[in-house]
Amino acid sequence: MVSTVAVKRALSALASRTDTATHPSIAVIDEADAARSDLQRAAAFVDADGVSRLDEAIAAAERAGDEAAAERGREARTAFRRFRAAAAGDDDWDGDCDETPQ
Repeated sequence: MVSTVAVKRALSALASRTDTATHPSIAVIDEADAARSDLQRAAAFVDADGVSRLDEAIAAAERAGDEAAAERGREARTAFRRFRAAAAGDDDWDGDCDETPQ
């Protein structure tokens, strides 16, 4: 039997959901994009498995046909790869490819 609390919670979530609510993949892309300008925020994003979530969000945006969001996600992903390369002392990596620097 379903609890009353669970039903109320589900109905509340449905009632608060609107067509203008941010899709989860777009929220991840927004988070990654914003984290690019703050080193501590970028580190926290990476620590929270953000790059993997970003890869999934880019794919979801591409499937949804939202090329603008997908491009913002790809730009953020490139920035995080550059951060990683800089931290590793790899000054030669130019970031023009989809390869993650070693």
